[in-house]
Amino acid sequence: MIKKPFVTKEKLEEIRKTIPTPFHLYDEKGIRENAKALKEAFAWNEGYREYYAVKACPNPFLIQILQEYGCGCDCSSKTELMLSKAIGCRNEDIMFSSNDTPAEDYLYAQEIGATINLDDITHIEFLEKTLGYIPKRISCRYNPGGLFKISNDIMDNPGDAKYGMTTEQIFEAFRILKAKGVEEFGVHAFLASNTVTNDYYPMLAKVLFEVAVKLEKETGADIKFINLSGGIGIPYRPDQEPNDIRVIGEGVRKVYEEVLVPAGMGDVAIYTELGRFMTGPYGCLVTEVIHEKHTHKEYIGCDACAVNLMRPAMYGAYHHITVMGKEEEPCDHMYDVTGSLCENNDKFAIDRMLPKVDVGDLLVIHDTGAHGFSMGYNYNGKLKSAEVLLKEDGSFELIRRAETPKDYFSTFDCFPVYQKIFE
Repeated sequence: MIKKPFVTKEKLEEIRKTIPTPFHLYDEKGIRENAKALKEAFAWNEGYREYYAVKACPNPFLIQILQEYGCGCDCSSKTELMLSKAIGCRNEDIMFSSNDTPAEDYLYAQEIGATINLDDITHIEFLEKTLGYIPKRISCRYNPGGLFKISNDIMDNPGDAKYGMTTEQIFEAFRILKAKGVEEFGVHAFLASNTVTNDYYPMLAKVLFEVAVKLEKETGADIKFINLSGGIGIPYRPDQEPNDIRVIGEGVRKVYEEVLVPAGMGDVAIYTELGRFMTGPYGCLVTEVIHEKHTHKEYIGCDACAVNLMRPAMYGAYHHITVMGKEEEPCDHMYDVTGSLCENNDKFAIDRMLPKVDVGDLLVIHDTGAHGFSMGYNYNGKLKSAEVLLKEDGSFELIRRAETPKDYFSTFDCFPVYQKIFE
């Protein structure tokens, strides 16, 4: 099967006349269509809200597009909270789901009115000491442990994850919080990552809905929302079928009607915190081939490296690669596609079958719109690339400039060497 880029070679040639490679490119049209589909899929729930996972792609230009469709922000750190506030998010527009949380992050989250999602029962005391009180509205993260399965397929291992409270802990946490004056409760869970099946969210919903019913009955807590978090994945490989968000939304609705409505909880709002699903397929890394090497293997060297896209080096993750202008040619050459870091895992692909690649070719590395640019770093003194938005009308806009050496050295401004670098 063929995985087609959302951009043409001609458009890329136009863009790089003013913005050199490598750069991340985002598809405004695709992002908008996807956000609209998600909103429609959960329109049956009056209180539904998507909180975009800022960590996936913390670019205000993209987040503001999502805001047009009613999306809030899911934040995991003070700086993500600061970004969300800067683009107009306040109070119930922001969910703060963090772990091992510093006191200053809790203080700032409360200052801007974010809904705090507690990761651990011990954080109740920590939060109270930090703020001097417990907010009236709060959420708790649940982790039932064990393996999360769909039929006989293991989707993930929550029991091995550092996140969330055990069943016993979340019941105790609700009792403690209610005694401390909490009036509005939420329940949150993330049990599997990057699932490419329409069954994950409905099965997660059933787990959370059943726990919520018991929590309300046994603790007397008033549960206002249930947050299904993320986990809906994307088809990185061309032979994978994409999730159908409308089928997923309908599946959650059926479980809602089966579990919550008979329990008198038919007014509970459903929240989601999707990152990968919202922007992942609508971003790509554009890079030029600058070297080829013929040794024990055939290597293609790009002007991008793992600092621009860390997932293949970190996880061995698959990202499809298109050699622009050669889409119809046979994939009859095997290459390792590499960057220039002094690390042997700096490879976008290993033993990948591609058309014959030549120096000067443009490569599109697919599905980098989430956890692509955002996971970048500066090893070897490498600088982060630009981000570009391909607009609906076919024009393009620079939405983050590339880093410069001055950016890289700016934190040395307290040392005499800083001035000498630029002499």
